[in-house]
Amino acid sequence: MEQFGICRLALTPLRDQPSDRSEMISQLLFGEHYRVMATSDNGTWLQVVSNFDQYQGWIDHKQHHSISEAYFQEINRSNYQITTDVSAEATMNGEQLHLAMGSVLPMVAGELFSSTGLLKFHGNSKSLSKKLDFAEMHVMALKYLNAPYLWGGRSPWGIDCSGFVQQVFRIAGYALPRDSVQQVHCGSLVDRVKQAQAGDLAFFASASGKIDHVGIILGDNRIIHASGKVRIDELREEGIWDGQQITHHMKFVRRVLK
Repeated sequence: MEQFGICRLALTPLRDQPSDRSEMISQLLFGEHYRVMATSDNGTWLQVVSNFDQYQGWIDHKQHHSISEAYFQEINRSNYQITTDVSAEATMNGEQLHLAMGSVLPMVAGELFSSTGLLKFHGNSKSLSKKLDFAEMHVMALKYLNAPYLWGGRSPWGIDCSGFVQQVFRIAGYALPRDSVQQVHCGSLVDRVKQAQAGDLAFFASASGKIDHVGIILGDNRIIHASGKVRIDELREEGIWDGQQITHHMKFVRRVLK
């Protein structure tokens, strides 16, 4: 029988293999729901696929919160809220939670809560489906400034380059895939870097030509991206200039925002 779940913690690591020592490849944020695809031989790990971006990984069974298929489908049909504060407080069933920006808030009664429990959220949020213009998206992107780089991270407490792009666009009402090699297929190609506009995505490649980095163009020859930390650097035709050298070599630009 197929199983379904929802993240009831601030963050749940998604690991490449069913082990705490395995590489973290992504994270589930509070309120994100998923399907259970498999169980490890000893039953202590679950292979799940996130409903938002179809990303697969393993979670510790102790961090799994089961929901019914009916509630899973109800979430799919509902237009919930997404948090817009770097960190916000919530109380669930009397326990305090600190939610990272980009967490999902199911603001109706459901199986996430006990019959006597209730989620009380203290902070700012917006509708998942409401699309922001670039000026508003810019404000959201700046909230991640100086967040430390973390491979597989998706929060202001630690984030990687494609996770940063995905989260900023999700808060703005756009669904992008998880990894930069998937994001290169979104939107339309911009013929020349000089024709890039604020909000476009710039992709960068290694010496072998493989896409290995992505950032959001801010205009005025600037780009915001996660490299060591979320930072703003100068964008040139040949790539990202950090004030001393080209750190990432330009591949192409794509336009997602209309």
